[in-house]
Amino acid sequence: MYADGTDAHRLTHMAGHAIQPDRKPVSEQAIAENRGAWRPETARKGSRTMKRVVVAGVMGSVALIVWTFVVNGILGFQARIDMKQIPAEREVYETLKAHIVEPGRYVCNPGLTAERRFPEGEPVFSVLYGGVGHEAAGGLMLVGLGVFLLAPIVAAWMLSQASTRVLSSYPRKVLFFAGIGLLFALFTDLTSFGIGDYPVGDAILLASNHLIVWTLIGLVVAWRMQPE
Repeated sequence: MYADGTDAHRLTHMAGHAIQPDRKPVSEQAIAENRGAWRPETARKGSRTMKRVVVAGVMGSVALIVWTFVVNGILGFQARIDMKQIPAEREVYETLKAHIVEPGRYVCNPGLTAERRFPEGEPVFSVLYGGVGHEAAGGLMLVGLGVFLLAPIVAAWMLSQASTRVLSSYPRKVLFFAGIGLLFALFTDLTSFGIGDYPVGDAILLASNHLIVWTLIGLVVAWRMQPE
């Protein structure tokens, strides 16, 4: 504070305001544009992007359907893992039908030992009942087809939100889809083995199939999805 009682900080603050140039008033139009107001060119760009996403996604869906038809329909990959035949199937079926009446997943354990522990080396069985029979095959097939169509389109939209650095590189776009397959493999297949679940070998095969098929989808979608 100076001798005349003037605060030095106030003088500095007033001087700063004095030397500032006159500010031009900001128009309402500029404020609206900065807030992301609707503009025709923005709408057209969004429409083009969505069209690219849908077309690329549908192409990826076709690749997924063809892969599934060849691997499961012709080679029987999924059936060899999930539909193994049981000896004396009729007797086993009637026993399960009599004792399992509610949909769900069931575990059948061996009897406990005298120490109230599960014996070592004895098998543990799991039974999965979805509550429907073969009469639901047609409807479930339509649901599966819908998922096959929708999943690549959603993934293509996710890719469209990536950076230009990703969208401008074909390998990076393919890697984006391979990452989706890796997530499926890690968190659905490779964790589905063990007691009352898949053998390790089957879990690895299922994980490999997920990784391969999503990489294949990526090869197709990445070719179609180009940056603006």
